[in-house]
Amino acid sequence: MRARLALASSGLHCELREVLLRDKPPELLAASPKGTVPVLIDGNGKVLDESLDIMLWALRQHDPQRWLAPEAGSLESMRELIASFDGDFKFNLDRYKYADRHAGTSMLEHRSNCAGHLEQLNVRLGVSRFLFGNHAALADMAIVAFIRQFAQTDHAWFQRQAWAPLQDWLANLLDGELYARIMAKYPRWVSGSPGVEFPGPAVSEKSGV
Repeated sequence: MRARLALASSGLHCELREVLLRDKPPELLAASPKGTVPVLIDGNGKVLDESLDIMLWALRQHDPQRWLAPEAGSLESMRELIASFDGDFKFNLDRYKYADRHAGTSMLEHRSNCAGHLEQLNVRLGVSRFLFGNHAALADMAIVAFIRQFAQTDHAWFQRQAWAPLQDWLANLLDGELYARIMAKYPRWVSGSPGVEFPGPAVSEKSGV
């Protein structure tokens, strides 16, 4: 999701191939043997198979909304915050959402662990509209999908928390035009067929984002 946000924001064009991870096409495994998505192959044949790397690749070519230039902080400080959500927050989020898949897991304990991260975000957002100033930047767009997943797991509980700045931030991003553009449903890609244009006329890049 976040790779698509960055590609759409940058204005770069790609050929998108929507795949099912339970039925991975051989082309995906040939490009990235670990078999996860997103995967992007640039015009020179370089493979990127981490979503944050794809975000940085796109934005370093064209960053019209200045996601890499926050009003407060730095790219490095944003990457540190993102790493905490890619690591500890996601670990706990998965066990909160899917407690039935993890024997001996306490859903409430993992929700509480996630809440600690969200309380810190709420403090930041009580000072500025976004995490690193008053315009959205890389950190906002790299973690918003995680916060959306958390909020949807028990939406009523999430809305009852004293997190008005965080709740407003989430609603603002999800209601934005950019998020609406990348939420479109795409047909499953079939080997040997072309992908679909994303977000506009295609060029040489091919991705499984």
